[in-house]
Amino acid sequence: MQDEFAEQASGIGALADPARRSLYRYVAAQADAVGREQAAAAVGLPLHAARFHLDRLVEEGLLETEYRRLSGRTGPGAGRPSKLYRRSSRELSISLPERRYDLAGEVLAAAIERSMRDSVPIAEAVRTAAVEHGRRIAANAATPAVPAGTVPGPMDAGGTDLERMARLLARHGYEPRLSGDGQMRLANCPFDRLANEHRELVCGMNLALLDGVVAGLGTDRLCAELAPEPGFCCVRIRGVER
Repeated sequence: MQDEFAEQASGIGALADPARRSLYRYVAAQADAVGREQAAAAVGLPLHAARFHLDRLVEEGLLETEYRRLSGRTGPGAGRPSKLYRRSSRELSISLPERRYDLAGEVLAAAIERSMRDSVPIAEAVRTAAVEHGRRIAANAATPAVPAGTVPGPMDAGGTDLERMARLLARHGYEPRLSGDGQMRLANCPFDRLANEHRELVCGMNLALLDGVVAGLGTDRLCAELAPEPGFCCVRIRGVER
């Protein structure tokens, strides 16, 4: 997670330079890839400076390159292909604190499709889609890096079910906090703005999503429940005695 954050921050940080930002905006606005000379002239930069900044944007993953003869001619005497630049298909975004509106969109889109296809109530479709997505989150879990102090113990340690759950939720922006009484509060809501505007829908979706994560981890010792508290996500995870 830290490596991914550093990569995203580096890519966006590359646009802090005004010349680089101007080049990126110009290239992104064009219908086709553009050459260095065209880009340099468009933003009023010397060719050598434009070349440097364009290649830096390529290094950061914000632009892509291709080689093509701008004249359209082929064969002997047509000249060497030119290096052209276009906007990369890579998506970069950083939100502090972390928000996952893309995840909410995926769940809600799947729910709407299910509701239309199977003629089921939208609330039922949202819960089903959220549980399924939560199960996939658990199934796709890798061994992530977690910010220091978030969860005790190294990432490769098994730990309790609650610690396993905390390590996984830390990857998805929840900022889990473990307490000594076998409970976990979530210091960040990845769907904060949506939850403020559509609380019943979004908090219900969030609860179902975390129910799915619990189920996907294959444990019967954890329970996700709605427990709104100022400064925390609406869902709490607690241990269950068996």
